[in-house]
Amino acid sequence: MPTVTLPPKENALFKRILRCYEHKQYRNGLKFCKQILSNPKFAEHGETLAMKGLTLNCLGKKEEAYDLVRRGLRNDLKSHVCWHVYGLLQRSDKKYDEAIKCYRNALKWDKDNLQILRDLSLLQIQMRDLEGYRETRYQLLQLRPAQRASWIGYAIAYHLLEDYEMAAKIIEEFRKTQQTSPDKVDYEYSELLLYQNQVLREAGLYKEALEHLSNYEKQICDKLAVEETRGELFLKLERLDEAAEVYRRMQERNPENWSYYHGLEKALKPSSVEEKLKIYEETWEKFPKGLVPRRLPLNFLSGEKFRECLDRYLRMNFSKGCPPVFTTLKSLYTVKEKVTIIEELVVSYETSLRSCRMFNQNDDGKEEPPTTLLWVQYFLAQHYDMIGQQTLALEYINAAIESTPTLIELFLIKAKIYKHAGNIREAAQWMDEAQALDTADRFINSKCAKYMLKAGMIKKAEEMCSKFTREGASAVENLNEMQCMWFQTECALSYKTMNKFGEALKKCHEIERHFVEITDDQFDFHTYCMRKMTLRSYVDLLKLEDVLRMHPFYYKAATTAIQIYLSLHDNPLTDDSKELQADTANLSDKELKKLRNKQRRAQKKAQLEEEKKNAEKEKQLKNQKKKKEDDDEEIGGPKEELIPEKLVKVENPLEEAVKFLMPLKQLVKDKIDTHLLAFEIYFRKEKYLLMLHAVKRALAIDPDHPWLHQCLVRFFKGVSESKELPEVVRTVLKQEITRLFGDGNAKSFNQAYLSKHSSSIPHRLAAAKMMVYLDPSTETKAAELVTALDESLNNRTVQICTEVLDCLRSGIFGDCKEQAELYRAECHKLYPYTLAFMPPGYEENTKIANGDVSTETEELANEI
Repeated sequence: MPTVTLPPKENALFKRILRCYEHKQYRNGLKFCKQILSNPKFAEHGETLAMKGLTLNCLGKKEEAYDLVRRGLRNDLKSHVCWHVYGLLQRSDKKYDEAIKCYRNALKWDKDNLQILRDLSLLQIQMRDLEGYRETRYQLLQLRPAQRASWIGYAIAYHLLEDYEMAAKIIEEFRKTQQTSPDKVDYEYSELLLYQNQVLREAGLYKEALEHLSNYEKQICDKLAVEETRGELFLKLERLDEAAEVYRRMQERNPENWSYYHGLEKALKPSSVEEKLKIYEETWEKFPKGLVPRRLPLNFLSGEKFRECLDRYLRMNFSKGCPPVFTTLKSLYTVKEKVTIIEELVVSYETSLRSCRMFNQNDDGKEEPPTTLLWVQYFLAQHYDMIGQQTLALEYINAAIESTPTLIELFLIKAKIYKHAGNIREAAQWMDEAQALDTADRFINSKCAKYMLKAGMIKKAEEMCSKFTREGASAVENLNEMQCMWFQTECALSYKTMNKFGEALKKCHEIERHFVEITDDQFDFHTYCMRKMTLRSYVDLLKLEDVLRMHPFYYKAATTAIQIYLSLHDNPLTDDSKELQADTANLSDKELKKLRNKQRRAQKKAQLEEEKKNAEKEKQLKNQKKKKEDDDEEIGGPKEELIPEKLVKVENPLEEAVKFLMPLKQLVKDKIDTHLLAFEIYFRKEKYLLMLHAVKRALAIDPDHPWLHQCLVRFFKGVSESKELPEVVRTVLKQEITRLFGDGNAKSFNQAYLSKHSSSIPHRLAAAKMMVYLDPSTETKAAELVTALDESLNNRTVQICTEVLDCLRSGIFGDCKEQAELYRAECHKLYPYTLAFMPPGYEENTKIANGDVSTETEELANEI
């Protein structure tokens, strides 16, 4: 159908519709659409129908919008406006590929339309179609050579395609057109120059970059960036004397910056430890109060020289009262010799300060204030906690609390000690104590909430966070709005531990949505950064967005979700009533009555909570509705609600797990867990070639990993027993298995692994599990293998011992309840504070002692 040209009156109205859309006056725009469409001659005018649809989409009426735009497009297939509008509609739904197709169709009918070209370029950079982006930016440059965004966009296209020399030439051509006085302060021009210099450096043109920096230094506002870049360039060009001079100047500016000392080291190239130390000794004279020049030599010194420098460094910190001193030395704890020296020195300080208030009884100097002893004890508590001696750590921290019961940091460390000792309940209580000392401190509040979540006290954690969330909204909703991902990841882990998989998955999906939102949020910066000339930051943003899902928050959420989906695949949820019948069949009348009462109370409690939730939701919906009515700029419809019950009853859990796995496979290849989780998914899907790919990747990272060993044995057995494999696949797999494991079978492979790692508990556990997997008759032997706790065994930790105990109780090694109880008692002697190894009934007794558990009589009274 040909394009209908509107007469002057209607054409003026159509222009007003466009203006209303641009100014977000959507209701007025709809009125003008109605005026055109009410005329029978133009009732089916394609472009007006399309604009009406676009306007309705901005008011959240998505379905109606799509119907109108498609109708408009059918009526006028040769209209660039209709295609452009359809593209904008697809873009609003984040269907970027479809939107690009629409824009390309629009350009067929109006190839030089600036607005469509700009919109197309935004989508191309968003989707990282860099070749297409370069072509579009070239068209825009040809059409608008006087606009700086045209030049900059074209240069950035070449920069991202790593054609640095071409990018540098384009920027230089554009720079020549800029009329700026050398004395005038122009931040945007300054940013352009710094960006140009960055491109030259990335191109490897270090000499040209240095000349460029010298020529335009006066016009660059960021003087620190100039100096740092100059130092870096001198190092690259091997002009070491000049580089040393630059880094010395920067040290005077900021003697606490680590990178300046590393730069100076590279410039001076010391040939021995003595020469290296001399660099720092010169700095001590210049900056007698500097802590960084005293800390850095501790990385490369050893023996008596290390002791001497450490002594000086620690005395300075303890006298000043510097709480983070242990954190600054934490990286030294990988060297046993250094740990011994640290312990000897600090213990001697503590003994001396208690007897004569000096660091050393032989010192001729002033006495230290009482706070010095406090910080020494604070340090020793952290030190002993770090090396796994929690009893000693608690002795020191208790002594410090006794002397200063109002210092929050002491309670934080006491909580941390209990956490590392495996008693998260006690840890949460001490963190609550710390929080009570300063209820206005958001950091302590967050820490306390985190510990409560780890202890499974979700409601208490939410109440704790509600002290700092928006009034009138539930804490959980507000934290989700604020993208508070530490809270959500901890929540997910806590729910997973409690087997509340639906709630845990909800949190994981919320985190996934945050990352999608962060990716979408870059859209606005494509135009903003070119307008404001923040080009270095813009390129950094694009590079960050490309690896966004490497972030620990996403990794933690993704691995949690994958583990839950694997669990749901292995043990699909069954009807609750059947489970209940099976459980109650073995109970006596008294126990059954007790259970019914408990269920009735739980039902009543759940009902009250549901009513409370519904009232809160209703209130929120009212607020949202009011906000929508007041704000005409409300764009797009609401997101689909995440319902735990729905999430947990997903039809294909493995497909959902793969969605979380894919970003990890692309971006977190260096972590072995990524490939082992991939194996677990493909093992259940019986995709043998993908399993092979996963184990080969894992073998390249850590060939002796206990979890990997279990995967290899299962893979070995699976290939040998599978009868449905195509012949070609079987041949490839057998070749690879022979290459990886030799000619043996799964049993001999497992035995060889056990012999190789017979002194490591986690490796013994992995081998024992596989013994039972390959031959169930070896249960007794396997149980004996994992319950050994000799001092000669390596990697004995709270975590691995807890895992062994869980395996014994779960029946993996057959019925070994007595053995499990004996093992628990042995572990309790080794780790007296760990909750998992406490005697039976310990938790109930603790709750009664704390007043947390009401008696049965009180419960019945409450029920009545």
